[in-house]
This record gives sequence, structure tokens and C-alpha cells, in this order.
Amino acid sequence: MSSEVSIEEFKKLDIRVCRVVSAERIPGRSKILKAVVDLGGEQRTVVVGGADIYGPDYFIGKLFIILANLQPKEIAGVISKGMLLAADVGGKPVWLTVDGSAPPGSKVI
Repeated sequence: MSSEVSIEEFKKLDIRVCRVVSAERIPGRSKILKAVVDLGGEQRTVVVGGADIYGPDYFIGKLFIILANLQPKEIAGVISKGMLLAADVGGKPVWLTVDGSAPPGSKVI
């Protein structure tokens, strides 16, 4: 069982809706992609796992849930400024998507 967090700790997380506007393979890497996401007036680059299961076309135009205030990290020469969230099902990511019309940038509460 995981440890509990306070509501104050949870509120520090900036979890939002984003739309993937582009995605491409990273040369020499088979398990990650480079994606550009729209956070409602702001675009960011993020590195996305699961490229051995999902190709770039899977992501483009779809709404996902992103942790927007994750500390930037360089991965495979790309500065990733956020993380798309997924459930881990038997080692395979099942992406958290939005079923509806929440615009990019909408906060998850």
C-alpha cells in the first residue's frame, strides 16, 4: 500500500488536460517518443514512453492528462517538461485520456 498524502501536498500537483499536437520517434530509441502538447495557450515538449506499443499517430490530436509541473528532465537529448499519465497494466501503459470536451489547460481537481 502506498503512503498517504495530505490535501495540501496534492494541491502542489498541477494536473491538467493537454492535447498532443505532434509526436515523433526519437532516433535510436524504440520505447520513447517526443511529443508537443498544447496546455491551453502554451505548448511544451514532453518525452512519452510506450513507443514500442503505441506509434506517434496514436497520440496526435487526442486529449490526455498531464502532470504539468514535473521538474524538467533531459531524456535522450530532449528536455521533457511534463509527464503524460497512464495506468500500468501488466507493464503496458494505458493512457489517461479525456472522454468529453474539456479544453486543453483545464485543471484536474
